[in-house]
Amino acid sequence: MFSDRTAWNLEPNRLSKALADRLSSSKPVIDLTESNPTKCGFYFEAEQILGALSQPGGLHYDPVPQGLLPARKAVVDYYRARNCAVNVDDIFLTTSTSEAYSFLFRALCNPGNEVLIPRPSYPLFNFLADVQDVATVRYPLIYDYGWQIDFHALQCAITPRTRAIIVVNPNNPTGHFCKPDDMLRLNQISLEGDLTLIADEVFLDFSFGTDILPTFASNNKALTFTMSGLSKISGLPQMKVAWLIATGPEALKQQVTARLEMIADTYLSMNTPMQLALPVLLELRQNFQQQCMERTRNNLAQLDKLLSMQKLCTRLNIEGGWYAILKVPITGSDEELALELLSTRGVYVHPGHFYDFAADGYLVVSLITPEQAFAAGMEALIALIDEKFRKDS
Repeated sequence: MFSDRTAWNLEPNRLSKALADRLSSSKPVIDLTESNPTKCGFYFEAEQILGALSQPGGLHYDPVPQGLLPARKAVVDYYRARNCAVNVDDIFLTTSTSEAYSFLFRALCNPGNEVLIPRPSYPLFNFLADVQDVATVRYPLIYDYGWQIDFHALQCAITPRTRAIIVVNPNNPTGHFCKPDDMLRLNQISLEGDLTLIADEVFLDFSFGTDILPTFASNNKALTFTMSGLSKISGLPQMKVAWLIATGPEALKQQVTARLEMIADTYLSMNTPMQLALPVLLELRQNFQQQCMERTRNNLAQLDKLLSMQKLCTRLNIEGGWYAILKVPITGSDEELALELLSTRGVYVHPGHFYDFAADGYLVVSLITPEQAFAAGMEALIALIDEKFRKDS
């Protein structure tokens, strides 16, 4: 009766079940995984946001497959502020980056084709690919005083079925950015293999450095699709606004944008009030981003202070994003450690395998957790690990 593509194991994992049980029993939980900015105590300019959603033009319907021109021009202005010139005719508005992936998989892949995805990274790719009958093949990110792409392994992962290479810039959760040399290498591999680059840049604005880092939206060498949206840029995931930008060799770009326009015209999923509100919501991003970066920097400083007072746990280098990765002693699986932390200390963290880490010894925590809760949770985590180490030794 049901399709094979949705034959997932829908049983909750042990950690999710333990969290649900603890919450249902009203026991306190310090959630160090919270990544929804609307739940993290940030201030949003409610009057301006709600006013932008009530424009009279929202009562009229003008279906434009790529999105209304004023909305796409707002995206152009966003990239112009990053010293990147984007053609308004190369932009497609979508309701989410998930929908943008769906459009791309449909335009680029036949059933059974493959896309390369980074490891570690967030687990959404597998589900997005499954529902489009596309296979995912991992290429590793390696850590040596900082993260980098294992280009040799990436090239070895390419087969005749490969259609695209996905990069997340900066990666979630490793927080590393693709450097200009990485882009050049990716272009070379893509051109040699007749492949497309797909760049997920939802965390692009959240860098711990001061330089404006390059975006794949400026990449014209290989056929490239760059996506982002309000979910992270303005801290407004509930608004469901994202975009997809096509760049690259003109002939290829024209062919694929014609196909994407037909796909977009088939769904016409972007609603008019949100398109009209987009210029205002993008303009308001500065307020949210200032709060967010202050929070992440303060939490990172607090984390480093706590780690400096012990020798069992360290954190991996990060360049941007909202997450920190802790390297912890291996006394069992990461999931067992997360379960024990939740049951004995009431602190919820993600084990590394949630993000496809290849080995145990990693925990992932959110840096946008409110500062007091973050400090309390990290103190409890470090205390538990110290206790376990003393017991085991």
